[in-house]
Amino acid sequence: MKWSEICIHTTHEAVEPISNILHEAGASGVVIEDPLDLSKERENVYGEIYQLDPNDYPEEGVIIKAYLPINSFLGETVDGIKKTINNLLLYDIDLGRNKITISEVNEEEWATAWKKYYHPVKISEKFTIVPTWEDYTPVHTDELIIEMDPGMAFGTGTHPTTVLCIQALERYVKTSDSVVDVGTGTGILSIASAMLGADQVEAYDLDPVAVESARLNSKLNKVAEQIEIKQNNLLDGISGEKDVIVANILAEVILRFTNQAYSLLKQDGYFITSGIIQHKKQEVKDALIKEGFTIIEVLSMEDWVSIIAKK
Repeated sequence: MKWSEICIHTTHEAVEPISNILHEAGASGVVIEDPLDLSKERENVYGEIYQLDPNDYPEEGVIIKAYLPINSFLGETVDGIKKTINNLLLYDIDLGRNKITISEVNEEEWATAWKKYYHPVKISEKFTIVPTWEDYTPVHTDELIIEMDPGMAFGTGTHPTTVLCIQALERYVKTSDSVVDVGTGTGILSIASAMLGADQVEAYDLDPVAVESARLNSKLNKVAEQIEIKQNNLLDGISGEKDVIVANILAEVILRFTNQAYSLLKQDGYFITSGIIQHKKQEVKDALIKEGFTIIEVLSMEDWVSIIAKK
C-alpha cells in the first residue's frame, strides 16, 4: 500500500492543534521533529530521550509529519488540512514558516518511521513511557510503566504539556480520588491517574477516534476497569463532585469551562491545566482567580506552562 507523507514546518506553539487537525483528517499518528529534544537542558532530571539522530531535525522550528493513505480523496484531504491549519491564525497561534510538503512512501518505510522516533522516556519521578515493541526493565521498584503505541493516536506522551500534567498528577492525585480528564486524546493522563491509585477516573473527548484510542490504551495498560471513557464536549452534562480535574488543551479552550470545573470540584479539589503557551499564561491565571480558584503552582517546560489551581 502506498502512503503520502505530509510534512509541516511550524512552531512549538502550533504542535498540539496541528497534531489534532492531522488526526481528525485520518492520520494514524504524527511524528514530531523538535530540535529542542536534542539540545535543550531540562529543568529536572526527567525527559531523557535515547538514540536520536541530529540529522533528522530542523535547525529551527518544529517539523510535524503524518501519513495518509493514497486514494482518490487525498487531494481534498490535504486541501482541507491546509485550510484548517491556516484558520489557527484566528486564535492568534503562531504558525511560523507554515510550509507544507507532500511525498510518497511505501508501507514498510511508514512503519519504520514510527519506531525511529520513539524510545523509552522517563518523564517524572515515577513514570516511564515505553513503546509497545521495546523491551524495558524498570530501574526502580516503584517505577510505573505506561505502554504506548504512536500508531494508535496523535500523541506519544512525551510532549512537554503532557509531561507537565503527569508530574502534577503525581503530586496531587491520592488513593481513592475521583479524577476527570477533559480532552483525553490517547488517554495517557487517565491511565496515569489510575496507576496512581485514583478510584474513579472519567475520560472525555469530543473526537470518537480519540475515545477509541483511549480505550485501547487503557486495556493495553490493564487499567480499563478503572476508567470510564466517553465521547463528550468538555464538561457539558457532567455531574457529581470530583477531587481532581485535568485538562491538557489549548488555553482558549480552557477559558471556556473554568466555571464548570469550579462547580464540579470538591472543596480543596485541584484543577490541573496544561497546553498553555507562555504568552497566554496570565490570561488563564486571571480567569481561574476570577472564578474563585487559588493558584497553587505554575510549572513550565520549554515554551509551555501548566497551572495548578485549588478550589
